[in-house]
Amino acid sequence: MTSSRTIRLASAVVLAIGLAIPSLPAVAAPNDVAVTPPTSAQRVALGMAEAMKRDLGLSAEGVTTRLAQEEKARGAEVVARKYYGSSYAGSWFDPATGKLAVAVAGKAASDKTGLDVTVVPVAHSYAQLDAAKTAIDRKAGKAAPEGVNGWYVDVQTNTVVVNVNRNKVDAAVSTFVDEAKAAHGAVRVVEEDHSPVPYADVVGGWPYWINNAGRCSIGFAVHGGFVTAGHCGTVGSQATDQNGALYGYFAGRTFPYYDYAWVRTVAGVNLHGYMEGYNGYWYYVRGSAQVPVGSGVCRSGSTTGMWCNYIQARGQTVNYPQGVVYNLTRTNVCAQPGDSGGSWLSSNQAQGVTSGGSGNCSTGGTTYYQEVNPILSAYGLSLVLS
Repeated sequence: MTSSRTIRLASAVVLAIGLAIPSLPAVAAPNDVAVTPPTSAQRVALGMAEAMKRDLGLSAEGVTTRLAQEEKARGAEVVARKYYGSSYAGSWFDPATGKLAVAVAGKAASDKTGLDVTVVPVAHSYAQLDAAKTAIDRKAGKAAPEGVNGWYVDVQTNTVVVNVNRNKVDAAVSTFVDEAKAAHGAVRVVEEDHSPVPYADVVGGWPYWINNAGRCSIGFAVHGGFVTAGHCGTVGSQATDQNGALYGYFAGRTFPYYDYAWVRTVAGVNLHGYMEGYNGYWYYVRGSAQVPVGSGVCRSGSTTGMWCNYIQARGQTVNYPQGVVYNLTRTNVCAQPGDSGGSWLSSNQAQGVTSGGSGNCSTGGTTYYQEVNPILSAYGLSLVLS
């Protein structure tokens, strides 16, 4: 699931670095229908071409041809939508013909635009179908029955599809479907075997919940998951994000003696090489070189946000009520419960994950972190870098 917050990128503590992001070209709509659509494909990166060959079953030549056809269809769609006006009922690329198919309500099945498209006569215009979908939107408000997966305008069948989970159909689902069908005769139901769930994002310092109960903070994204504090969960414990989306499960854990763990994430989770600053910025993670005692360091956690101060000592042994933990780094940075597991950064170098401490962020305190490199070494992991 992607966060809705506005994100800016920066480097922590000492070094402020801008991130160059290429701008996308603006695409202007035509002023009239006499527009010549593009006929050649844009150049595509080798990696994307290889993925298209693999997933679409195309040859190298087929990729080039397909991209050119789709580029032509993109331009034709803009013109067709304006040309047919209120009769326009949607359009789609047809790989069988290599052309754009245009659904038109109440028109003969012929192309009047000169764009070399296939015209498909249908009963309902897109505006009519969209109005039916909007009526269902209003009915649902902020929630719908659990067994209803969603609804959309299907231009290829000239209908509004309501998807339901066949394994979760109950009285509430049946009522919802009946009322949706009553909104418009083009509404139809399609059953599915599963229900959608939001995908989760992993960013250092963000919160996660253990078995839907206790809360800790993400340390750093690694290839395959993220690292965090060992006292946060046991092997097999479930980790979810603030929206209940599944991150994954604790795959390794040591506590006491050391205080570190890693969570192996499930498919669909997005791993980001940044630390949350809780100030409108994400901070780069570019490596894990450890800095000397006396260096500035910043910590991010889901309870108190980001706080900075200095490293006071390395290799401290800390006697927690649960047992002795070795080789922690002592700082005068504050932290509070829920910040555990969160990321520590100096400049753009990952330093460790929050273990524990004393005091708070109102009066100050002492906080210890477990260095990140021993965690990576213990589990054979590598950081996701920005």
